[in-house]
Amino acid sequence: MNPDYDVIIIGTGAGGGTLARKLAPSGKRILLLERGEWLPREKENWSTKAVMLEGRYKAHECWQDKDGKPFAPGAHYWVGGNTKVYGAALFRFRREDFGEIRHHGGVSPAWPITYDDLSPYYLEAERWYHVHGHRGEDPTEAACADPYPHPAVSHEPRIQRLHDDLSRLGLRPFHVPLGINLDESDRARSACIRCETCDGHPCLVDAKADAATCGVRPALAHPNVTLLTGAMVTRLETDASGRRVERVVVERGGKTERYTGAIVVVSAGAINSAALLLRSACAAHPRGLGNSSDQVGRNYMCHNNSVMLAISKTPNPTRFQKTIAVNDFYLASEAWDFPMGHISMVGKSDADTIAAGAPAPAPRVVFSTMASHALDFWLTSEDLPDPENRVTVGSDGRITLRYTPNNEEAHRRLIRTLKGMLSKIGCEEGRLLPSHVYLGKKIPLAGVAHQCGTLRFGTDPRTSVLDVNCKAHDLDNLYCVDGGFFASSTAVNPALTIMANALRVGDHLLSRLA
Repeated sequence: MNPDYDVIIIGTGAGGGTLARKLAPSGKRILLLERGEWLPREKENWSTKAVMLEGRYKAHECWQDKDGKPFAPGAHYWVGGNTKVYGAALFRFRREDFGEIRHHGGVSPAWPITYDDLSPYYLEAERWYHVHGHRGEDPTEAACADPYPHPAVSHEPRIQRLHDDLSRLGLRPFHVPLGINLDESDRARSACIRCETCDGHPCLVDAKADAATCGVRPALAHPNVTLLTGAMVTRLETDASGRRVERVVVERGGKTERYTGAIVVVSAGAINSAALLLRSACAAHPRGLGNSSDQVGRNYMCHNNSVMLAISKTPNPTRFQKTIAVNDFYLASEAWDFPMGHISMVGKSDADTIAAGAPAPAPRVVFSTMASHALDFWLTSEDLPDPENRVTVGSDGRITLRYTPNNEEAHRRLIRTLKGMLSKIGCEEGRLLPSHVYLGKKIPLAGVAHQCGTLRFGTDPRTSVLDVNCKAHDLDNLYCVDGGFFASSTAVNPALTIMANALRVGDHLLSRLA
C-alpha cells in the first residue's frame, strides 16, 4: 500500500492539535480530520446568554443515559475541540497521582508511567500554551527547577482578600496556572484583556491558549500539513490481517471519502474515540477495533464536579475571577484520612446564569444583586474507574453513556469543608448555592469536558486497550492521544496532561517515522 499520508490525526483538540504541531516540522505528510469548522469570531463569543444559556457553540447531538433517557452532551465540535471554551486551567498532575491512591470509595490505580516520564513534556506544553503561574505555591505540586513560562496572573482586590482570608485559616492558596496570552506589564499591547467571559466562552481576540491557536495554526504553517474541516470520521477499516488500519472513512459535504495513512491517531475525545472503535467492528475485530480485552469504552471518568456560589458580604466587582485555588484537601490530610479534592474559582456569574439556575422565578434585581456579590467556586473530586461506567453504541449508531457516580463521600466532604469556611472568608454563613448552569449543561452526566479513561493504557493487553506508547495492543498502526488513555482521573483539569502526553507520543512517532 502506498498511503496518502504518513499520519492521519482524527480530532484537533488538546491531544490531536498538540500532536499535529509536534509532528509538523518533520516534513511528513500529515492529515488532520476535524468534524467541526473554525469557530466563528463574532460578538456572541462574549455573550454569557448566547454561550451558556442558549448553547450557541454546543454540539447539536443527542445521546442517551443508562436508562435510555436522551440528553444533549456539553460537547463542542470545532477546530480546537473543547479547548475553544475551556477555562485554560493547565495543572500538572501531582506526583502521587501516578501511583496507587486509596480513596474512601475505592482505589485509584497506578499509571504505567511516572511523573518523571511526563515532566519534560509538561514543561514543553506549558511553554506552547503560554502558562502563567508561580512554582512552589501549591503545596501538592512536584518540585520543578524551571519556572513557569510567564508570571502568575494577579488577583483582583476581592480575590486578593479571599487569598488573605484563606491564608489566615492556615491554608495555602495559590495562583491557578492559566494558559492565556496576557502581558500584565504592558496591558496596552497584551492580547488578553482579562475579560469576564473567558471561562466557558470562546475568545474573540484569540488570547486564550487553546488547541486551535497554539496547536493547529502553527502546524498549518508547514506545507506538509493538511486540515479538512466538516470531516466526520465514521469508520476505520483494517487490512485483511486485521493488524493495520488501512482506510479512514469520512463523511464530508454529503459524500463518502476514504483516506489511507501509515499511522492513524484517534483523538476525538474519550467518548467519541471509543465510539469510533466500537463502530469499526469487523470480522477480525468483532467487538470493535482494539477490543480483544473488552475494555474499549469502559472505565469512563469525568470527575465529581460542582459549581457553588458563595454570597460575599461585600460586593465582588471582579472581572477575571479564576486566579486562585486550594489543594490542601487534595490528598489525605488532618481533615480526613482520604483525599477530598480540589477547590478553585470559575468565571464570574452574572444575572442571566443565576436566574437560569434558580429554583424559582424572582425579579431580575434579585439576581443582579446576587451576581454582584457572588464568589463562584469550582470543586473537583476524583471519580474512580469502574468497568460498568462505559460508552456503548447502538445499532443506529447512537452513543449511550452509562455512568453512575462513585467516591461521592469525598465530594460531599469537600463541599461541607468549603461551606464551613464561609463566615471566615467574608461570605454569608451557610449560603453556598449550587449552580447547574455551566457551559449550558448540568453536571455531571452531560458535563463531558473532563472525559477520560475509555481506552486506558497499560502493560497487560488483557486489561488495557493501549500500550505505554498509546498504541493499540491489537493493531500495529493505531494510536490514541486524547483523554481516553487515562488510567485514573485525578482531581484537576486533564487538559495539560493530555497535551503533555501528546508530545510524549509525538517523540515516539517521530522515532518510528524516521
